[in-house]
Amino acid sequence: MSREKKATVTKTVETGISFGSALAMIISYANWHSIGWAILHGILGWVYVIYYAIKY
Repeated sequence: MSREKKATVTKTVETGISFGSALAMIISYANWHSIGWAILHGILGWVYVIYYAIKY
């Protein structure tokens, strides 16, 4: 894999992870109105987003 492609993949993964955490925190706070739960779900990131999509 060339350096340019590797840099693009790395940047995409970093952006995806932070977006997933932000999305999880927003969904959690909107649902539970608790900063504690929002922080926990932000740490879990995409795991919580996928769980929420399946459950609700």
